[in-house]
Amino acid sequence: MKRWMVAGAASLLSMGAAFAQSPAGQWRVEDGSADIRIADCGGALWGVIAWTKDAPGRDEHNPNPALRGRSVMGIPILINMRPSDNRWNGEVYDAQDGSTYTSHIGLQSPDVLRIEGCVLGGLICGGESWTRVPLPKGSPSDQVVCSRLPK
Repeated sequence: MKRWMVAGAASLLSMGAAFAQSPAGQWRVEDGSADIRIADCGGALWGVIAWTKDAPGRDEHNPNPALRGRSVMGIPILINMRPSDNRWNGEVYDAQDGSTYTSHIGLQSPDVLRIEGCVLGGLICGGESWTRVPLPKGSPSDQVVCSRLPK
C-alpha cells in the first residue's frame, strides 16, 4: 500500500513539473498547416508564424491597410501572453479574418499546447491543441525572434 502511494505521489509530482514547463519552442497547429515559434520576450510569450505547409500568403485581412501586403511569415500570432496560474493570458491574432481576440494558452502535457481565443469578454471561446515539434537547425534564438516584434 505504501509503495503504491509513493509511486502515485511521484507520478503526480512529475505531472506537475510537466505543466510548469514553458511553452517556448515550436508548435504545429492542429490542421498541420503552420508552425508557431513561441519565445519568451522579457517575461511575456510571443508566438510568430515560423513555417507554413504551403507558400505563405499575405496578411490581406489585416485591419491596417498598410500591413495587408506583408507576408504572414514572421507575423505575431500570440501577443503579449503573461503567466497566470497554470496558463498564459494575452491576445491571439487570426490572420484568416484579421481579428484579434482575448486568448489564453496552457500546456496539457509537455508536447501538447491548448490555445483558446474568446469573444464577448470570455463568454464564447474556441480553441485547438498544438503539438510541439523540434526547432529546425539554424532557427533564430529567442532574442532574435523578440527583436522582430512590433515596438
